[in-house]
Amino acid sequence: MGKFRVKLFKFFGYLLRQIPAIINFIRFLLSKFFKWRKARMHRYHRLVWYRKILNITVTSFVYFLIFLFLVDINFLWLFGKSPGIYAISHPDQSNASIIISADGKVIGKYFRENRMSVKFEEISPIIIKTLIATEDERFYQHFGIDVKGVFAAIKDMMHGNARGASTITQQLVKNMYKTRGQYSRGLFGHIPGVKLLIMKTKEWTSAVKIEIFYSKEEILTMYFNTVDFGSNAFGIRTAAKTYFKIKPRQLNYEQSALLVGLLKATSTYNPKLHPIRSKERRNVVLQNLVSHKILTQHQFDSIKEIPILLNYSVEQSYDGEALHFRAYLAKYLKDWEEANGYDIYSDGLKIYVTIDSRMQKYAEEAVQKQMHAVQRRFFEHWRGQNPWQDENHVEIKNFIEDIAKKTKSYSILDDIYHGNIDSIFKYLNNPHRTIVYDFDKGEKDTTFSVMDSIRYMNNIMHSSFVAMEPNTGKVKAWVGDISFKFWQYDKVAQSKRQPGSTFKLFDYTAAIMNGKSPCDLMTDKPVTWNYVENGQPKSWTPRNTNGTYLSYPMTLKHAFARSINSVAVQVAQEVGMAQVIKYAYLLGIKTPLDDKPSTSLGSSDVSLLELVNSYSTVINEGMYHDPIIVSKIEDKNGNVIYVANTEQKRVIPYESAWLMTEMLKGGMTEPGGITQALWEWDLFKFDTDFGGKTGTSSNHSDAWFVGVTKNLIGGAWVGGEQRCVHFRTGVYGEGSRTALPVYALFMEKVLKDESLKQYRGRFPTKPKETITKSYTCHTYVRRDSSANDSLVIPDMPEGVPLEESTEIPVEVVK
Repeated sequence: MGKFRVKLFKFFGYLLRQIPAIINFIRFLLSKFFKWRKARMHRYHRLVWYRKILNITVTSFVYFLIFLFLVDINFLWLFGKSPGIYAISHPDQSNASIIISADGKVIGKYFRENRMSVKFEEISPIIIKTLIATEDERFYQHFGIDVKGVFAAIKDMMHGNARGASTITQQLVKNMYKTRGQYSRGLFGHIPGVKLLIMKTKEWTSAVKIEIFYSKEEILTMYFNTVDFGSNAFGIRTAAKTYFKIKPRQLNYEQSALLVGLLKATSTYNPKLHPIRSKERRNVVLQNLVSHKILTQHQFDSIKEIPILLNYSVEQSYDGEALHFRAYLAKYLKDWEEANGYDIYSDGLKIYVTIDSRMQKYAEEAVQKQMHAVQRRFFEHWRGQNPWQDENHVEIKNFIEDIAKKTKSYSILDDIYHGNIDSIFKYLNNPHRTIVYDFDKGEKDTTFSVMDSIRYMNNIMHSSFVAMEPNTGKVKAWVGDISFKFWQYDKVAQSKRQPGSTFKLFDYTAAIMNGKSPCDLMTDKPVTWNYVENGQPKSWTPRNTNGTYLSYPMTLKHAFARSINSVAVQVAQEVGMAQVIKYAYLLGIKTPLDDKPSTSLGSSDVSLLELVNSYSTVINEGMYHDPIIVSKIEDKNGNVIYVANTEQKRVIPYESAWLMTEMLKGGMTEPGGITQALWEWDLFKFDTDFGGKTGTSSNHSDAWFVGVTKNLIGGAWVGGEQRCVHFRTGVYGEGSRTALPVYALFMEKVLKDESLKQYRGRFPTKPKETITKSYTCHTYVRRDSSANDSLVIPDMPEGVPLEESTEIPVEVVK
């Protein structure tokens, strides 16, 4: 680097020493030029008049060609950059990327300019003829510049009737290459009058280049794919969909005339905003078709009376389905874009995702239906009180005010009022018209102050749901919250909350891996765990959900099915939290976990996606895979540029996965298994086995359920946006009451759909490998212990887990 600098300084020093020589050379050239010019002028004065005119004409034309050349090459950086040969032959056009579901449906787009390219044969011949007749009647005769049109425009301008003379090719240059913005730089480009001349010159030279490289059909196709029709509709395909909900090939005369008429001024003649003005402009275009003998006068008289019939819908970036998923997908692809030089917002990619639009619809419907019921119960539960209370049921002071201070409105007012809190909150308490979320209508228009809105929105309960195939890792449904419009924060992958008893999967997996079997016995009894944290001795004494202990031995399968805390803690204590955390990471948890005893009952935050993927590893016979959300990506030419990594790796032995699957199935087969709440739904006539695990954090802030079948796993979470907003009791707030119904409603619809019957199926009854540990034990419960060894499963109160009922004698049969 040092040698390079020395050479650079020497080079500049050499140039400075040559300045006198350069100046002398320029003076020599100028003197020669002026001598030549003087001699030429002398000969010019001796010419007859008609030769003088010819001389002036030829000279002007030569000077004009020289000027075009100098502008095109940006001589001495005076004129700004022009589109070069490469840019002309490789036009950089912004196209929307489409997201295609696993069942072949377009569920959304990414775009800056909402444009979808079409081929020439996909465009209606009617709108082609209409465009040419209106914008460039000599399109097929000229070579980019309509000389006759230019002189006609000059003549009209001299008579005070200024008009444009740009050809379709020149308009294409302006639209595609942004010659009036991106390329209009340079010293002369800042001079008002000269600037316009330079811009027109660039359009002329670039238009000629385009005519050299492309056929007339290709030019028309590029034009229709680039032109702005207003209403965020770039290109004819988007315009036809936005204004009429049809394809470009289906455009008729009145529709074509309306769209071509828009090109003069997209806002002025917008048919939605100015229907009368738009109709008048449409009829002017139609009358012009009569002048060009495309329509007869009789046809025009008939068509002009047709009212403007719109099927108008402006497509926004977040229209469509699976909005939280698409927002996550954009972030997911960011590193890939940077590494491979693609832009999903402008490169016209086809992104094939694993989401199934049918299953996505069922998932969204399940969340909405269940959360409508949950919200109704929540309002009733907290009637007359604010739900943001501490563990002692005392309302948290300044809760709403603290949230308000984090809002954008507060930040703006803080600048305006120079930090005067009284003035800021006075303004924040002023009522105004606003739109807030509503469970019945989706949203409602009401009169609220900012503070009222915060209070109202923090009374809303939230939910998320994700479903995936355990054998492939493909995510099939993704609901990030109850409404994307009001809550963009994704609660599938982005949000992390306490998983409660769903974390017990890792406690028991660690136990199985350390020699335990599902049929080993442990007693439900109080347990204290002594440990050291930050050098200080501590002890932790957890309790069961209902605060009581059954005090008799039970199998691990039975304890897991009934979600008995004391047994899960004893298991974790015996193998050690290091082992529990180790297998949590191996199965799929990515979030760092707290190495402390309470983590065994799910006190350390995780995301719903990683939790469900961990259950997927168990059902997938101990083979781990990352969740797959994109199967492949194609560029705008159909070339495959990305293929999902489907690699799987074994993280626990087949036997351990088999045993943990049996444990999950125990939730349905063991007496008092909490997953048996699924019997309330129409799920069991489709020849499908179920298993699963509920979870509830200690203060009911987070409610979970992960349900498993052979071919599909689903997980649901329910809770408040703020952790202090929750139900006060398990009767309303536990996972089996709030989250499990979301899964059940979803699976009910999936199993009933004949087109999705691949997700039906029973778990294998025979293992692929020899299982060395006992797992076929089953717990029977005596209804009447005095009966002659009559062992039956008792009827339980509807929806009430067994551990909340009275103590019942049990017997284990192996």
